[in-house]
Amino acid sequence: MPFWGSRPASQPEYDVSIARDVMVAMRDGVRLATDIYFPARNGDPVDARMPALLHRTPYDKSVVEETLAYCRYFARRGYVAVIQDCRGTFASEGDVDFLMPEAEDGFDTLAWIDRQPWSNGKVGSWGCSWASWTQTAMAALGPENLAAMVPNMSGSNGYESSIRHGGALELRFLAWAFWHSATNTQAKLKADPSVDAALNFGAATFSDWLTRLPLRKGQTQLALVPPYERWVLKLQEEADYTDYWKHPSLNPSEYWDEFPDVPVLLVGGWYDSYARAVFENFVGLSERKKGPVRILMGPWTHGSSTPEIPYAGDIEFGEDAALDSFRDLHLAWFDQALKFGDDGKDGSASSEPPVRLFVMGGGDGHRTPTGRMFHGGRWRDENEWPPARAKSTNFYLQPPGQPQGTLSTQEPPASGGETTYRYDPANPTPSIGGNVSSLTDLTGLPPGLTDPSFAPRATRVADVMSPGGFDQVEAPRFYGCEAPYLPLGSRHDVLVFETEPLAAGMEVTGPIEVRLWVSTTAVDTDFTAKLIDVYPPSRWYPMGYALNLTDSLMRLRYRNGGETPEFVEPGEVVELTITLYPTSNLFSAGHRIRLDISSSNFPRFDVNPNTGEPIGRERRRLTANNTVHHNAGRPSHIVLPVMPN
Repeated sequence: MPFWGSRPASQPEYDVSIARDVMVAMRDGVRLATDIYFPARNGDPVDARMPALLHRTPYDKSVVEETLAYCRYFARRGYVAVIQDCRGTFASEGDVDFLMPEAEDGFDTLAWIDRQPWSNGKVGSWGCSWASWTQTAMAALGPENLAAMVPNMSGSNGYESSIRHGGALELRFLAWAFWHSATNTQAKLKADPSVDAALNFGAATFSDWLTRLPLRKGQTQLALVPPYERWVLKLQEEADYTDYWKHPSLNPSEYWDEFPDVPVLLVGGWYDSYARAVFENFVGLSERKKGPVRILMGPWTHGSSTPEIPYAGDIEFGEDAALDSFRDLHLAWFDQALKFGDDGKDGSASSEPPVRLFVMGGGDGHRTPTGRMFHGGRWRDENEWPPARAKSTNFYLQPPGQPQGTLSTQEPPASGGETTYRYDPANPTPSIGGNVSSLTDLTGLPPGLTDPSFAPRATRVADVMSPGGFDQVEAPRFYGCEAPYLPLGSRHDVLVFETEPLAAGMEVTGPIEVRLWVSTTAVDTDFTAKLIDVYPPSRWYPMGYALNLTDSLMRLRYRNGGETPEFVEPGEVVELTITLYPTSNLFSAGHRIRLDISSSNFPRFDVNPNTGEPIGRERRRLTANNTVHHNAGRPSHIVLPVMPN
């Protein structure tokens, strides 16, 4: 699927000449290894000033290029492609630190490009995940020569989502430190060869360490790589919304006003770990910039290649869900922004609606030849986000006396209405799919290899938690599940509320909130929420299929914001709002809309021990009786943005 009907204008008319490991000095003297791919004729760089395209990565620039080949692709089409190892990684100097150096290092790299004789003063940026944070971080400092951006799956406010979330920590970044430190071949980091051996041969996996959270200084293999251990412990313990979380590298939303006013194409996926943040960046920048600012939201999981894949987890969406060429999408955007201008013709950015999204659902639910469930879907353009014509509709949790577990638009009665369950942090509810990335274990080296530099990360990782959509039934492949592998909703600590079968299809597109009135026997606990599309029984799935769409949680002490934790008195009833990631899904006729409420979602998020101790340093766990109230005075409900038929 081409982007907004436009196609790249640049043609592959050049050869490529490469300058490898150019050491670019930062303001503090640390040098970052940089490869430059020049458009060339007869083996020599073309003697002309050209626009540059910058990619800054912690994943080894050589491996990234060998895997994706974007730099050669861009250089052959008249761009100087610059790719750089981030500080502390691979061929670069300095110490790795969780995202923090990316604002200044990116700004300084842009300034260095501006001084080069081959630069025409215009730079575009691209990259996914950490390499997307690097873009927004440097943009937050207002560089004058940053002229276009394509942040694919990037953060906005890392405290609100994507790093922490409702006060809880997304454990994927702890996992990231374990596998990245083992695969990082930086000479300074592993000057002692025993370090590399210790991290790659027989070290405990992150799955092992999940049984011993929180991590403690000096007790894991990260003690052998102190830069990683420092930021991991900081991330684990920095649970309040302090100045740490206001840094431009972690919270570009605080600096949207400083962003250069340039064309920005934001890309995200409904099952990606940055789904909420991508829309926050779109709304924040659209309100402030002429841009143009555009967003492309597909049904994808996290990654640089997943936009070309028509499935997410166990769910198939149809071939139209996949882009024909993600590289062509980038090139079309950069051509309009940096080379040929935007005259509003031929589907250019200014003449098209700013939002293109994939509405999931509508499929017949058959089992595909790959063993996935066919959910289907279609692309649609919107003029704004959230869609103005969506109607916020309350679906209330009905009390006992009504059919137990009912979800309906009818307000609950005045009396009665509460459900209590026992939450044991030693037995958390397992995560089955969802918006996650990088929550992986690092496996051993392939047979015969003793040097990890010869074994790319992609060949050595195994999911601890798989991203995407799955039937909400326990199975051996999901962490924390145990025989006899029953439906997740049958657990005593999962409250299930669902509608009657829908008489007609209902599309839900936009942000989603769950508003609960709750109490607990603890001083602090978590409440989680998950939205599910329930398929009726079929010949392909005789027990039906409960498809997860989006989830979230709120740590009770942060219900009124992260600046100052507020504990509760045991038994005190308080109101809280859980902000789910946005979604777009057609609940077909005959399906049910289901809301699951619990108090853990592990290992997607860390587990609340219920003790009220400082986060990341607790040594005790307490079982709590948690109550959800649902009556007219305390009308717990989910707010769904329902689109008109």
